[in-house]
Amino acid sequence: MILRRRLLGAVLGVTLIGTDAMAVEEPAFKTVFRDGAFEVRDYPALVVAEVTVRGDQKEAASRGFRLLAGYIFGGNKRRQSIAMTAPVAQASTSEKIAMTAPVTQLQSAGEWVVRFTMPSAYSLQTLPVPNDPKVRLRTLPPARFAVLTFSGLARKDDVAAKTAELEKLAATHHLRTVGSASLAQYDPPWTPWFMRRNEVMITVAS
Repeated sequence: MILRRRLLGAVLGVTLIGTDAMAVEEPAFKTVFRDGAFEVRDYPALVVAEVTVRGDQKEAASRGFRLLAGYIFGGNKRRQSIAMTAPVAQASTSEKIAMTAPVTQLQSAGEWVVRFTMPSAYSLQTLPVPNDPKVRLRTLPPARFAVLTFSGLARKDDVAAKTAELEKLAATHHLRTVGSASLAQYDPPWTPWFMRRNEVMITVAS
């Protein structure tokens, strides 16, 4: 178990390290409005690979990441490697899934959807078929999101507080939110807490 966690951390760190020598693609978006750490963004349609897993927030993220990493590191019919993007997304199965870009997290009776956004060079038609039937490929429609960026470890209480703040900011700016908020995480596990980039995101009616 310890070796598995170290391997997961190493893979996540290498793929998300985001230096000039190893740039990691993030989904493109248009910033509609910005006020400090609060933003409203428009995202285009995105192609994603996703799995549904059970467990608490941390367990589900780890299980989902392993399954999806298996797919992009050659676990497909072509044995083809697919570049990792940032972030990894995790969201509730009981709501319309709000975010496709970061490590996005929402809890629903212990069941989560974990997803990777596919590199923009791929379409649903050009992606290799996963070997594991748990991995699903699909296209998410364009959507608008209210986003609040913050640093730290994104513990449960932190996420709840930031979600409440996001919802208050959205209401202040007369935005109608849709569904539940998601947590987006961008950094490898060993990143110092004060340097971590996290976002809570929620769909808004455009």
